[in-house]
Amino acid sequence: MAEWQRTHTCEQLRPDHVGHTATLNGWVLTSRKFGNQIFIDLRDRYGITQVVFEGDNAEIYAEAEKVKSEWVLSVTGLVRKRLEGAARADIATGAVELEAKTLRVLNTCPPLPFEVSEFGTELANEDLRLQYRYLDLRRRSLQKVLILRHRLCKVIRDYMDANNFLEVETPMLGKSTPEGARDYLVPSRVFNGEFFALPQSPQLYKQLLMISGYDRYFQIARCLRDEDLRADRQPEFTQLDVEMSFVEREDVLSVMEKLAADIFDKCLGVKLPTPFPRLTYAEVMAKYGSDKPDLRFGLEIVDISDIAGASEAQFLKEAVAQPCGCVRAINAKGAAVAKDAKGAPLFSNTALKPGGELPKVVETYKAKGLAWLKVEAGKLTGSVEKFFSDDLKAQLVAKLGAADGDLLLIVAGPEPVVCDALGALRQHLAARLKLYKNWWEEKAEHDESEKKKLDAAKKKKEAYTPVPFQPRPEHFNFLWVFDFPMFGWDAEENKWAAMHHPFTAPMDEDLEAFKTNDGLGKVRAKAYDMVLNGYEVGGGSIRIHRQDVQSRVFEILGMSADEAQARFGFLLDALKSGAPPHGGIALGLDRWAMVIGGTTNIRDVIAFPKNQRARDLMTGAPATVDERQLKELGVKLS
Repeated sequence: MAEWQRTHTCEQLRPDHVGHTATLNGWVLTSRKFGNQIFIDLRDRYGITQVVFEGDNAEIYAEAEKVKSEWVLSVTGLVRKRLEGAARADIATGAVELEAKTLRVLNTCPPLPFEVSEFGTELANEDLRLQYRYLDLRRRSLQKVLILRHRLCKVIRDYMDANNFLEVETPMLGKSTPEGARDYLVPSRVFNGEFFALPQSPQLYKQLLMISGYDRYFQIARCLRDEDLRADRQPEFTQLDVEMSFVEREDVLSVMEKLAADIFDKCLGVKLPTPFPRLTYAEVMAKYGSDKPDLRFGLEIVDISDIAGASEAQFLKEAVAQPCGCVRAINAKGAAVAKDAKGAPLFSNTALKPGGELPKVVETYKAKGLAWLKVEAGKLTGSVEKFFSDDLKAQLVAKLGAADGDLLLIVAGPEPVVCDALGALRQHLAARLKLYKNWWEEKAEHDESEKKKLDAAKKKKEAYTPVPFQPRPEHFNFLWVFDFPMFGWDAEENKWAAMHHPFTAPMDEDLEAFKTNDGLGKVRAKAYDMVLNGYEVGGGSIRIHRQDVQSRVFEILGMSADEAQARFGFLLDALKSGAPPHGGIALGLDRWAMVIGGTTNIRDVIAFPKNQRARDLMTGAPATVDERQLKELGVKLS
């Protein structure tokens, strides 16, 4: 070992090491000079150690004076106890420090485009941090999240191995079989004019593995989709891909619930209650207006079509009279009298009028407006109060469980619009009324409180050890949603589209309706989604394992027999070759890491992410290539 190489990490030194010689390697986090001493906090991915350079060691002291932030150092010295009252309870090495005897500068560092430290500074613009991602990744918060992500994958692999699953890699270069999102295409040099596609998922390969008899498969798989981005989506992402043979829905759900419980126990120390609630698609859309509802709060949606249809409000009567029209409402308990931090009404009448805060929410989802009523001194007041008789008002109050101080919010129109609008409004109200807390929000409050206690103890020269924050099961609300419609009508394309993907099996009891085009809107799929705190964190289905059923699905989706054979002939042939009943699921690993790691931005849990325009600001990808490369591929740019 070279004399400059570390004997310990920057997290390892403890009082037991006092009097020992140690060598540390790391980056300079901070440097400060007090009298005839220089204190440097040396950092590596494990932690921080304070290094002291004493003025009576003139040569090394002079070298330490030159050291700047983010220089890379090797320091050898003597471990000693910190002075009374100078110990830090917020870092593992806080009881000791290293008195430097030798200093070697392994590399210098010029002034950086932004400060790497998260202490006492605002973070730089995200695009700037993505451009210099190798610097941003030095931040302790990002390191913790990526370490947690590693731990998450380790727990998954151990659990899957213990349950007889085999990890099998599937190809990255495959055939384009459009399944909704756009494929990333790779031109072939050998076969000019032909293209590989990067996988949107390993869906067909894992089904083929079941037909091959591998029984239980998993893969932590890289997937790519050329689609519009948002805070919880990236063009390349990672999923835990799972497939099982000879199973029904409940078998898959049970295995994944136990995996989720194992992940939360080993990654966060949280004991999740199982089994998770199970709700049908029809139930969640009617009650919560979303197929991925957040159940950490109430605000259930109630159908009041019968009462609204009997009112004198023409727009409500017209909505009820439509073939798929309805009128539904949310009772926002206490919202009529809720105050903001300054003591002003949270939802004034202005916020409820057209163009106000709440109408804007529903109008985003194509609702024509928002009607409202407040309960004040036992009476209803508001925009539509005059259209309801006393008897209808009493029915409204009873059906919505309304009481003084409540705000009743009503949307009318086609059922899909009403569901989307009230589902979004429900989320908006919960955030504004602070009906729940994310665990990382509570952790931030807890940590700030502990920091104040620690600072106060330091001033009094008293010992204080911060109490670590512990996430609780109520911070995490899991549920399963199933019985999704198998098909949805695509008005733009004027044809049926698969709601999940075209390899999902129909419910056995719906097979008769499946045979005729007239009944397709009533066919339910053997599909299921895992939902956590309003995020879809997993989705899967029992697959089609009969060739005739798969061919019928392709026919419904508008494919001719020849087209189906050209696109999916290998699958249709395989299904005739002794395909067992099988099903599986994929969990969005990035979203899991995002929720467990306590962030709302998926880029925080990916080492080298793209920005919101799918560009890698660090390397400049995508980028142009030279004409020679294009000529080899037989590609011309227009």
